[in-house]
Amino acid sequence: MQKEIDQAYQTELKRKLGLSAAVAISVGTTVGSGIFSSVGEVSGAAGSAIITILAFLIGGLINIPANLVYAELATTYPENGGQYVYFREAGSKPMAFLVGWISFWATDPPSISIMALAIANYMAYFLGISGIMIKITATVLVLLFMTIHLRSVEGGGKFQTFITAFKILPFALLIGLGLFYVKGDLITAPAVIGAPTGILALLAAISATTWSYDGMGAVCYMTGEIKEPKKTMPKALIISVLLIIVLYTALSTVITGLTPIGDLAGSDAPVALAVSKIPGIGGAASNLVAVMAIIVIIGSLSSCIMFQPRMEYAMAKDGLFFKSFAKVHPKWETPYFSILVQCAMGIILIFASNITELLGYFTLVALVKNFLTFATIFVHRKKESYNPLWKAPAWKFMALMAMFTTGTLIVSTFLWAPIPGLIAAVVIIVTGLPVYHYWNRKAA
Repeated sequence: MQKEIDQAYQTELKRKLGLSAAVAISVGTTVGSGIFSSVGEVSGAAGSAIITILAFLIGGLINIPANLVYAELATTYPENGGQYVYFREAGSKPMAFLVGWISFWATDPPSISIMALAIANYMAYFLGISGIMIKITATVLVLLFMTIHLRSVEGGGKFQTFITAFKILPFALLIGLGLFYVKGDLITAPAVIGAPTGILALLAAISATTWSYDGMGAVCYMTGEIKEPKKTMPKALIISVLLIIVLYTALSTVITGLTPIGDLAGSDAPVALAVSKIPGIGGAASNLVAVMAIIVIIGSLSSCIMFQPRMEYAMAKDGLFFKSFAKVHPKWETPYFSILVQCAMGIILIFASNITELLGYFTLVALVKNFLTFATIFVHRKKESYNPLWKAPAWKFMALMAMFTTGTLIVSTFLWAPIPGLIAAVVIIVTGLPVYHYWNRKAA
């Protein structure tokens, strides 16, 4: 089947992306709009400024093992597809297919529509638009970034590098300026009366940071287009997590040093609240944070449009998805059909309702997928043919830590919405397995 596909049209993507683009994809996907509210959530769980800061620091450190596991798997199988490839090579083609199945139908296009709408809503604050114009603006944004990533992998990589650096700049300016006005007594102040204290508060706060660090493995979807993956992938994943740890820890220090913890814990906009405390800004804080949010989410939207279609491309190359998704444009050298279809689905969902609720149904399943991905390294390590170009130090401990970190999210998500998660799991299996067996027979 693969030989027939290759003969029909070009299906090979070239290695055109370097270290800066790889870091940009990882950081650009991870640092999103969530950080604008997560500081408030973490503060509420922590009860004090010092615990909030420690939570972001430790929460980042415990995500390092996940990136090290991803680095080993990516250098062992330096091809596009990410988790799909790792399950396939672990000997579980049905599970590999289901990973792609849920990504295509339930998580990837909705994420595009949700981010595009978020940007459009922030823009509406300045443009004075509403209703259908917000949806049209979101559609234009998707088409714009789709065009960028359709026409050139190198051009898309350069744009992603630029927009990621640009989205970090406002945070750097906020941190640099805010440090001059940080009040030490706010950071050292005792916990809010009635709030949990000690190790329980720290554990709760660390758990609240985990969503902020999710997404760094996105670059693994594009390993097949990364130059010198043996060197580049480990560097990119390690640099990304360290950069984000520094960013989040410094940001939480400034925010908690500008605003009393009691105010932060009850705020839906902790960043804006902190910015308003900086002399000379005051009432302009909301406008500045809205601009920051637009820049930040643009980087995440661009990243998702760039990397997400690579999974369906990899599946189609194996004959386990519509064969057109394996097509590579003869001039642009991008998986154009896969990009076009995923963006088209995202645009359709822009005009649908309750997309956020739909995405919530599949959150639990997506987390279980991540958990099992880290577990596959135990299977890979037993294979005689397993030959990683780069090995994670203390790999068993790293894998278990990665599984533990993801496990905390699974438990909290299940406790919050058990029925939707179970419904989603049943839907995926009932719809996915028959399709898998059909395509698997055709590919045989």
